[in-house]
Amino acid sequence: MNAHTNDKKSYIMLISSLLIVGSIGIFRRYIPLSSALIAFFRGLIGSVSLFVFIKLRKTGRWQRIETKNLVGLMINGAFLGINWILLFEAFNYTTIAKATLCYYMQPTIVLLLSPLVFKEKLTVKKILCALVALFGMIFVSGVIGVDVVQAEELKGILFGIGAAGFYSLVVILNKKIADVDAYQKTIIQLISAAVILIPYLIIIEDFKDIVFNASLVLLLLIVGIIHTGVVYALYFGSMSGLKAQTISILSYIDPVVAMIVSALILGERMTLWGIIGAVLIIGSAIVSELEPKRKKI
Repeated sequence: MNAHTNDKKSYIMLISSLLIVGSIGIFRRYIPLSSALIAFFRGLIGSVSLFVFIKLRKTGRWQRIETKNLVGLMINGAFLGINWILLFEAFNYTTIAKATLCYYMQPTIVLLLSPLVFKEKLTVKKILCALVALFGMIFVSGVIGVDVVQAEELKGILFGIGAAGFYSLVVILNKKIADVDAYQKTIIQLISAAVILIPYLIIIEDFKDIVFNASLVLLLLIVGIIHTGVVYALYFGSMSGLKAQTISILSYIDPVVAMIVSALILGERMTLWGIIGAVLIIGSAIVSELEPKRKKI
């Protein structure tokens, strides 16, 4: 597949993955478990389902990974687990739309860190886009338009931004770990996210109060298999048939879906300032990804 062209099947795969993951906040609302325990099951079930998918496809062989890369992936798995916990907590304290928009500050965080991490020069356009995104975050937070921001709302926003911060670390470290198959890399990180959470769960979780009924098991399987295994399979499966810029821009379908779904199913409504903030965050991120067309000679 030509990396410089866009393939219709790849478009469908990527958009499908984003439509699915945009609804995860709804499912989290109906799972009566701690965020850490949901993150554990997501990592465990997601890694198993993705491994089964690869085996069924019977394409490629499991590569030998250098020790330093394996350690890096395990550390990244820990960051991924913390990222999930913070995101699920954000869903608990604020609206799904606001939590998701806070989470999508991640590209702006990576952008601001890129001069330090990747030695990339920040252009005027990217600096302006980062500033616009930060203003959008202020609007989404509710600081403008209301007299006092409720403590729980603020806590949810901070959890969302924290999740964005840890996901930025995941993205940065993944870029540093090269020459490893994307599926294999993801499976190791998912397993690591689950395993690393075990000691934490043993210390803080009160397991005797948990009742695993049919509906709870079904919801966990949906989050693990559909929102994780299937989403990653579709997402990485679309990579070879799409331009990098196309993937980056289409990724913003996720927060838009989250806003629509939360409004339709949970009746969560955004204020005018919140909508303006959403447009600023998503718009600035898309503009920062756009590359100027090169003139043909």
